[in-house]
Amino acid sequence: MMTILSEQQAKKLLTKVLKYSKAESCECNLSGQLSGNIRYARNTVSTAGQVSDITLAVQSTNGLKTGVATINEFDDASILKVVRRSEELASLAPDNPETMPLFGPQKYIKTKSYFDSTASVTPEDRAQAAEDSIAPSKKNKLISSGFLNETVAFEAIINNKGLFAYNTATNVEFTVTIRTEDGTGSGWVTRDFSDYSKLDTAEASQVAIQKSMGSVDAKAMEPGKYTVILEPAASIDLLRNMAFSMDQRSADEGRSFMSKKPEEGKEGGPTNKLGEKMFDQRVNMYSDPTHPDVPTAPFANDGHSVGRTDWIKDGKVVNMPNTPYWANKTGVDYKPTTASGLQFIMEGGTESLEEMIKNTRRGILVTRLWYIRQLDPQSLLYTGLTRDGTFYIENGKIKYPIKNFRFNESPIIMLNNIEAMGKPQRINGCMVPTMKIRDFTFSSLSDAV
Repeated sequence: MMTILSEQQAKKLLTKVLKYSKAESCECNLSGQLSGNIRYARNTVSTAGQVSDITLAVQSTNGLKTGVATINEFDDASILKVVRRSEELASLAPDNPETMPLFGPQKYIKTKSYFDSTASVTPEDRAQAAEDSIAPSKKNKLISSGFLNETVAFEAIINNKGLFAYNTATNVEFTVTIRTEDGTGSGWVTRDFSDYSKLDTAEASQVAIQKSMGSVDAKAMEPGKYTVILEPAASIDLLRNMAFSMDQRSADEGRSFMSKKPEEGKEGGPTNKLGEKMFDQRVNMYSDPTHPDVPTAPFANDGHSVGRTDWIKDGKVVNMPNTPYWANKTGVDYKPTTASGLQFIMEGGTESLEEMIKNTRRGILVTRLWYIRQLDPQSLLYTGLTRDGTFYIENGKIKYPIKNFRFNESPIIMLNNIEAMGKPQRINGCMVPTMKIRDFTFSSLSDAV
């Protein structure tokens, strides 16, 4: 069976699945993907492969009991089997008091998340992309290790309340680490796009080559608080962890940085910080399935429609992600994220990276943060390491490479200490600007290159 079904093919198959259902409520999720990859290490291609699969998940609900079964066979007997299995599992499941009714028909906005350029990538294209990274590395006597993976996928949802959703999407991801032969210099770069024609592995590799050669003979600096320039790869994980921690229920139940303790001696009142100004005035974060650089499906995992949603506006938290159950329980609107996860776009400023360096008297340029771990969910304090190119800036110029640091920092504090922002760039399916941050805390040195 083909793994990428058209809207008509997916609807025909899912309609057949529903006809077998005897449950009060039945929801079916069908997803398929065709992806290809190439991996290289020590300047030589080591693996290349292709993945092709399609999966059907059937969720049956009777009363407060729900069962889910999945299958990747699609003859009539197999479809009947998976439907009956989900109903049997529902009969055995304990009552779930948070069961909510399925949504009815929805209206979806149009998004352009599919590009022929990505869907038509061949093994020869991947080999050329790898060669464009390996050849300049060899020429500079450097060692490159990279991975490229492109995917074309579809997802479709149907239920017996009249809802049907369908979307196709493409994505390509490229990452390379380039090191000096003696292992004392390292550079790294990542790129991801929906449109393969935007990927230039030669251009990306050149960035890693320059960082690799420029980070040799790194000097040690005293840990402490420094003004830092964080490239998008250096802040994306901290920002995404913060975005994932904005869930309304976690806050209401006192489990997150968005929780609000009741005033002493008073009962009731808000249990979360919705509407409070928590960040610099210039911080704006939102989701938008129609964004041209980070398009996504216009629906959530339950098929509910999703449009542009502001999460942080002018430094204030204006919306928090929640579930239908929690929204209903607390009397607020349901605010879902897209089926592909919490995509966010952070607005930026106008300063280029070069201008930020030029305008810095004393600071540190950070390529990326790595091995990030949470220290405290209430303050969102994280620790981790800088890696693959950390440089000291003095009087507007990069002075020399420095040894890596361990950091202890919270994105909440970080977003209150913004000095400048650049134009947002796509990274890991989100849009993040380069940021200049004051008083970023480095707690100790790291010997890692």
